[in-house]
Amino acid sequence: MSVQVLGDRAGSHDRPPEAWRLKPVFDARAVILAGLAVVLLAFSAQRLDLGQMFSDVGSFILASAGLKERSDIGDGLSGLSAGMFPIVIDERTPVEFVDDLDARLAAPFARLETVATEEIALDTNTLEMSGNVGERTYLVEPAGYLLFVLLKMLETFEIAAWATLFAVAVSLPLSVLCARNYAPHVSIYGAGRTFVSFLRSVPELISALFLVLAFGFGPIPGIVALAIHSTGFLAKFFAEDIEAADPRPQEAIAVTGASRFAVLRLAVLPSVLASFTGLSLYILDRNVRMATVIGLVGAGGIGQELKGRFDMFQYDRVGTLLLVIFLTVLLLDALSARIRRRLI
Repeated sequence: MSVQVLGDRAGSHDRPPEAWRLKPVFDARAVILAGLAVVLLAFSAQRLDLGQMFSDVGSFILASAGLKERSDIGDGLSGLSAGMFPIVIDERTPVEFVDDLDARLAAPFARLETVATEEIALDTNTLEMSGNVGERTYLVEPAGYLLFVLLKMLETFEIAAWATLFAVAVSLPLSVLCARNYAPHVSIYGAGRTFVSFLRSVPELISALFLVLAFGFGPIPGIVALAIHSTGFLAKFFAEDIEAADPRPQEAIAVTGASRFAVLRLAVLPSVLASFTGLSLYILDRNVRMATVIGLVGAGGIGQELKGRFDMFQYDRVGTLLLVIFLTVLLLDALSARIRRRLI
């Protein structure tokens, strides 16, 4: 076959220059497909009301440039930013709601603060609303809320780390069954690929909703939901790396009479270890971000606190939460890059 192909290629060079024909970049088929794609995109844009989106974005740009008085997007963002900054790092709790007041006062920089308050209530005599001036004492912990958020972020990272460990542990043997060149039988290969596709097709948020019903609120449903989805991705990527591994070391070890498992252990795994590590670190980074999302449905972590503060319109505390999430992802990305440099 290779000789025939070489002969055909050699024969093509014997043709005179006027017989040479270049394949056009865009043929009639490509033009028809492009036109069909434009029609479908236009129909989809109408269904999704993308015209309104472009109109709102244009109004926002004009308002930002001072060419328009206001825009809906600008009003929403300005209201959000006004409530979000400055962020809150202290914790102020009315003393009547503090059970262990003496113990919490013993913390560094904790103090009591009394402020004047005005309560509006209905006067039963005049049946009119009137304001009553009084005092209320608060326990002020200067970094209390920041410490609480950091502990929640630590819980979120723990959820992501455990989910990633479980996913890696399950994906390593599963990927061998999903690799075409190492699956014991084609039926096992097909079943394994179908299974990991099913795991990958279930969004974490949906599985977390059902797992919260099974396990209750807390970190356990979050760990299981992330582990299920991560296994679907890692098993697929690991299997593709095994299939694409350099065959020459495998052939060299196989001719010595080594078993398939020995070939896999001695020739394949060392060549794909760096890729496996990089993929696992990426999944860990992704799970940290997704753990904040599944917390919105009660699956533990900082997401539960984020949803609660957002529902109560406490945007200054939402700003603190978002800042801590951003710094954690940034730190984790730098750590992952350093580990990959050492391995590669």
